[in-house]
Amino acid sequence: MLHRKPKHKKPKSILSKKRPEKSLLLPLKKKAGKNNRGRITVRHKGGGVKRMYRIIEFGQFKMNEVAQVKAIEYDPNRTCFLALLGYNDGCKCYVLAADGLREGDEVTCAEKTELKKGNRLKLRHIPVGIMVHNIELQPNQGGRIARSAGSACQVMAQEDKYTNLKMPSGEIRKVLGECFCSVGNLSNPEHRFHQLGKAGTARLKGIRPSVRGSAMNACDHPHGGGKNAQPIGLKYPKTPWGKHALGVKTRKRQQSDKFIMQRRHK
Repeated sequence: MLHRKPKHKKPKSILSKKRPEKSLLLPLKKKAGKNNRGRITVRHKGGGVKRMYRIIEFGQFKMNEVAQVKAIEYDPNRTCFLALLGYNDGCKCYVLAADGLREGDEVTCAEKTELKKGNRLKLRHIPVGIMVHNIELQPNQGGRIARSAGSACQVMAQEDKYTNLKMPSGEIRKVLGECFCSVGNLSNPEHRFHQLGKAGTARLKGIRPSVRGSAMNACDHPHGGGKNAQPIGLKYPKTPWGKHALGVKTRKRQQSDKFIMQRRHK
């Protein structure tokens, strides 16, 4: 008698099947990596499927009011998911969905509130060790830090008017305690393991092919020229314009350097 293998059920998706909220959509024009003069400023961009932009509230939408999560939706313009919030007065808005947030949950934005996933409050009220995301750099500026899938910052200490945060990169920096943040890690942490699988998927995402410099002629790239496969013949890799390609510091001295307590590279 043959024994059939049990069928493995696919894990249930947390995403809602509803269409995006029409009032929160905007047309998104493609730039194809070109500036206002039509010159290519970013290579290997172009094509891709059409997308609509979702209007997202990165700051504080309605203070001291309880909102219900109406849906968890996919956003083609970013790596994490979105949560559609609905208020008692009928207002709706999109926010970045925290990991573990589900349809029907309630979230609040207040100066000080319960430490629950998705809730938004000031940094100075967050205990040490808690993970937070969508963090402001200046009060009432809107979230700037930790906005990609699965990312979050850890509260390391509370000192005077500053909060010490450990960034996803490992850098430790001071941020004003008056800045708002959301509790928890961001959704879709498995995004880092996703593989495109084929070249066509990259084209649908608007990524055009990139050719190796060593496959070009010497007049087109510093790595080019020569017969058959061979090393680049240089002490260090170069860009097509002859500059260092690896290990170059790109951050110039800025006023915010004084807030960095520990660099990401020790």
